[in-house]
Amino acid sequence: MSNRAYLKVWCREVSAESLGPLLRGFLETVPFSRTRPGFTQFVLRAIDAAEAPTLERDLRSSPATPAEIVESLGESLQMDSAVELEAWWDLWVLDPASGQWAEKPQRLELICYAPEFEDGIWRDSGHFAAELGFEHLFTGHAGLLGNGRPSPAAPEHPAEEEFLRRMSQPEMLRDYLERTRENIRRLQGWVERIAQAMPLERFALISEGEDDFEARLDAIEAAN
Repeated sequence: MSNRAYLKVWCREVSAESLGPLLRGFLETVPFSRTRPGFTQFVLRAIDAAEAPTLERDLRSSPATPAEIVESLGESLQMDSAVELEAWWDLWVLDPASGQWAEKPQRLELICYAPEFEDGIWRDSGHFAAELGFEHLFTGHAGLLGNGRPSPAAPEHPAEEEFLRRMSQPEMLRDYLERTRENIRRLQGWVERIAQAMPLERFALISEGEDDFEARLDAIEAAN
């Protein structure tokens, strides 16, 4: 299974009065896909994740704006709430069969943890969190990017062998680097919008396959 990447955001002074505006502010920073704008579903939970949802909406036929989401939640959004949302953003994706790049919508899973949900899970998980999609959309495959001289392991699958054959061509590797950098810049631009729009205390970018995901992104940005 491919590894995933995540964004976690912690804010200052989250209270019953500020929770709704903070949620709206975070949702307004989301970089929607041009072809799939809006939020396509949301779930509201109370107390902990084991509880059945208190509110659930399938919005695929009529995606919602941030204001509409907050309005739908209304007074149900409390200090022991968690809100789960689905949206889509555009990233560059390489077709391994053809070797062609395409800008495609990728799923975003967004979560808001109010301070009292699951006895303060926000301390580890952030007040707001996003599952960004596949890690390799930001780091590349096979350790080819951002690790100095690449020395990938022997391919274990014909598709991986074909990918490495393509990447042995300098122009293909340069294109791979630039498309991956563009995805990184979109992620960094989103983080910058969050920092400008919200009382940000700190944020973290992590992944399942990298010990230091942020350092890897910086290395890819700095690579020649």
